[in-house]
Amino acid sequence: MSELTSQKKWIQVAAIEDIPILGARVIQAKETRIAIFRNTENEVFALEDRCPHKGGPLSQGIVHGTTVTCPLHAWNINLDKGCALEPDEGCVKTYELKVEASLIWLNSDCLSEF
Repeated sequence: MSELTSQKKWIQVAAIEDIPILGARVIQAKETRIAIFRNTENEVFALEDRCPHKGGPLSQGIVHGTTVTCPLHAWNINLDKGCALEPDEGCVKTYELKVEASLIWLNSDCLSEF
C-alpha cells in the first residue's frame, strides 16, 4: 500500500453481496445521495445519485458494463468518470471506493457531508 493510500480515511459502506449485480444501493450523506453500483465483473462504482440532465435517480437505472442508463430520459452515464456519453453532456460527482475482503469502503476524505 502506498503512503498516499494509507493516509486516506475509509468508511465501510456495504458488503459486495449487498449490491445486486447490474444494480445499485443508495447511501445517504448529509446533503447527498450516493449510488453504489455493481456490474457483472464485480466492479463497484460510486456516483452522486442524480442524472446531470434532469436530476433523475441513477440508482434506479440499468447498469451495462461501465455505464448506467438514467430511468427518466435514457441518458447513458459512465460509471468511472460520472460523465454523460455523447451526444449528451454533463457530469456528476464520483467517489473513490475500494473492495477488501468482500467489503466496500468509501474514501471519506472527499465527503464533508458525512
